[in-house]
Amino acid sequence: MDTPFPGLGTLINTVTVLVGALLGMAVGHRFADRTRTIVTDCLGLVTLLMAALSAMAVTSPALAADVGPSAPVLIVLGSLVVGGILGSTLRVEDRLEGLAGTVRDAVMRRLSRGTATTETAAATATATTKATVGAEATATVEDPTAAADARERFIEGWLTATLLFCVGPLTILGSINDGLGRGIDQLAVKSALDFFAAMAFASTFGIGVAFSAVSVLVIQGALTLVGLLLGSVMPESQIIALTATGGLLLVGIAFRLLDIKHVRVGDLLPALVVAPLLTAGVAALH
Repeated sequence: MDTPFPGLGTLINTVTVLVGALLGMAVGHRFADRTRTIVTDCLGLVTLLMAALSAMAVTSPALAADVGPSAPVLIVLGSLVVGGILGSTLRVEDRLEGLAGTVRDAVMRRLSRGTATTETAAATATATTKATVGAEATATVEDPTAAADARERFIEGWLTATLLFCVGPLTILGSINDGLGRGIDQLAVKSALDFFAAMAFASTFGIGVAFSAVSVLVIQGALTLVGLLLGSVMPESQIIALTATGGLLLVGIAFRLLDIKHVRVGDLLPALVVAPLLTAGVAALH
């Protein structure tokens, strides 16, 4: 699919995530808790399927030809171990959660400030209005436990959606191909998948999923720029190794969604940088 300008695929993907999240927030309150749980379980199962398909890239003949038949699995293992050590040392997931929490707090402060301004203006009208606003302000003080739950839900929604939308092979390959001028077919497929996923996630996690659209714009935009400026930035074997490694990160996301184990996927993100570098090193020695 020809495009009028590089980056169109990323713009479409960003809009679909945002619209899907807003629709999910609009209709999500109509779902019972058990319905939202089932939806999340379905997403976890589909994520597990996508992860398996991505991880199977480790069996690619092109990768084996560059690094040897016995090296691909070891490259993925080494990428995860080295990346995990780097990520945990740098506390990547903690920093991502902190960033998400800061964003959420800033949004809530802005909303609260707007509400407070409206209430103050109304309070100056009559003494009766003052009393009413004062009673409402007292009644609507945010419960600390509820605030903590809302903050955690925002962080989980933003972080989970960001990882799901930005870690997969379609993100890497689609964005780079968009930058290379090879079309947006892959990003078009990804946009459709992300739309329904964002709608389902937002029905459970709320506005944090909508903010993942910013992550999509920044990450995929950067990858598109890399493809645009540097041409074919990585050999096929390195992209394959990155795809297989990303597939295992998706397994971690699926485990979180299915409440099997809380894998610290954020700390494993450096593995996506280590994988192509390790592949290049092994290929040079092969």
